[in-house]
Amino acid sequence: MRPEIRIAPVETLVQFDRCVDLQIAVWGYSDGDVIPRRVFLLAQRIGGQVLGAFDGDTVVGFAMALPGYRNGQPYLHSHMLAVLPEYRDAGLGRRLKLAQRGDALARGFELMEWTFDPLEIKNAYLNLHRLGAIARRYHPDFYGPSSSPLQGGLPTDRLYAEWWMRSPHVLGRLEGEVSADEVTTRIQVPAAISQWKQDESRRMLAVDLQTSNRNALQTAFAQGLAVVDYERDVEGNGFFLLGPEPMANGSSS
Repeated sequence: MRPEIRIAPVETLVQFDRCVDLQIAVWGYSDGDVIPRRVFLLAQRIGGQVLGAFDGDTVVGFAMALPGYRNGQPYLHSHMLAVLPEYRDAGLGRRLKLAQRGDALARGFELMEWTFDPLEIKNAYLNLHRLGAIARRYHPDFYGPSSSPLQGGLPTDRLYAEWWMRSPHVLGRLEGEVSADEVTTRIQVPAAISQWKQDESRRMLAVDLQTSNRNALQTAFAQGLAVVDYERDVEGNGFFLLGPEPMANGSSS
């Protein structure tokens, strides 16, 4: 990562407009799916987060979170994280997540959640292995139809990432420790999945995989298992590793 890239709050209307533009550049959304400027402003005003990655004065990535409350637990829901293509693969996404964590902990939050596409191998690896989030909830077609070409016309299935930011599980991952979690089930995501999604002649392979993995994950969650880690092999295939739910801040919550 070039040293001039800094992480700082996004605060001005011009910067919020830049976050709108980044959504189109990253996901190719149509107007109906783009989060408007006023939502970024609202997130900042009501106790959420809008953090930007700045190259000089230009926002080249951002993370946006909204405050939430579920089962007696206040938390932040990290709704979006975007990095321009030319700034990827240099750890900027992880830096944005760690900046979110630092700000959240300073304000008394213990939990951050977000959703992610279980077919996206790089994102799953970052969320589950590098950051130490766990997953134990699956929502089929979470957003309904998406205008993003990256979705390939598939249902917008999403896993919920739970990031218990002070837990031993998370602290160990952030320090690079080898996982000690018990693994009982492995579910594969082939490296070719992104090609299948974009190739109309092979898209049914992606649909079939999405369906089979959805069933496998939902069955495992119903049995009390959780995704506790994620691996990639030398060929680029991804693997969800499932086992008993790790303790979150002293309880299984």
